[in-house]
Amino acid sequence: MTEGVPLTLSAREPYVPADRLVAEMVPPPRFDSVRFDTYVPDEKQPSQRAAVTALSSFAAGLGGAAADRPTGVRRWFGRKQAAPTGPRGVYLDGGYGVGKTHLLASLWHAAPAEPERKAFGTFVELTNLVGALGFQQTVRTLSEHRLLCIDEFELDDPGDTVLVSTLLGKLVDAGVALAATSNTLPGKLGEGRFAAADFLREIQGLSAHFMPLRIDGEDYRHRGLPEAPAPFSDEVVVKAAYAAEGASLDEFPALLAHLAKVHPSRYGALTDGVRAVCLTDVGPVPDQSTALRLVVLADRLYDREVPVLASGLPFDRLFSEEMLNGGYRKKYFRAISRLTALARDAKGLAGQ
Repeated sequence: MTEGVPLTLSAREPYVPADRLVAEMVPPPRFDSVRFDTYVPDEKQPSQRAAVTALSSFAAGLGGAAADRPTGVRRWFGRKQAAPTGPRGVYLDGGYGVGKTHLLASLWHAAPAEPERKAFGTFVELTNLVGALGFQQTVRTLSEHRLLCIDEFELDDPGDTVLVSTLLGKLVDAGVALAATSNTLPGKLGEGRFAAADFLREIQGLSAHFMPLRIDGEDYRHRGLPEAPAPFSDEVVVKAAYAAEGASLDEFPALLAHLAKVHPSRYGALTDGVRAVCLTDVGPVPDQSTALRLVVLADRLYDREVPVLASGLPFDRLFSEEMLNGGYRKKYFRAISRLTALARDAKGLAGQ
């Protein structure tokens, strides 16, 4: 470590071209080296081993006739391809920290296709891609792929439901295999959020594309560990930020305010080159819009294995009881789980 002036995330305004969004649709650095044989099933949870077997077979099946299907101009203007029959994807359903992303990334690595013909991204990243490229260009781009993996698949508003349902339907027609993770079964995604009949119809149509695989188990990030490490003092956090190479230092309220000015598709670029995040004055998140932006930032930091050292409140007290009991509760619990893991990783920065 070398001492220096820390970075400030609140001062960054990254620009991300659309082609970078496509090129970065690969498993995050945390999952570069994961494979099916590095996943250690809990012997008390037979569904975990069954999921590995099912996904290995699914990956092997991607080397069949679909490999010879037309691409590019030939597909769009040539003879119409026969629509695949039956589910064209797998859906990993389970709680937090049971290894769903590990398995999804392992599937991506195992699929017999060149990296540029496989795509991996979160649900938010997929919708951001549509926003950057436009719907038709996204369909054309992803239709060249053999496999699309979608992590943290959650539909939080009817607009995104229609958008993604339509997109995936077109990709299935083009012969693209699908795989997704979520904490809710496909047919249950909308429960407790919206009751509109057309929304539920969209959910049911989308669920037909997937064969659900249930994965039971405990959150491995919390097995035998405390819920959240105690925060440090401002003095310790600031000292660590100046001592650690590539660290950032921000007041938590200022960072939350800055996130409102940066599109979530750029949160990954916001952390480019950052090796540790130091935050002072961590406190309750004031509203739901701010909370959802923080969830996206937490996902990007977790993907990149960036430790987070903080003062103020522990991370399991960020969100109000109303938020934790509301329609977005799964996202908030995921953010708590991931920030808590990164807080444990940051203890060494404070000399512990």
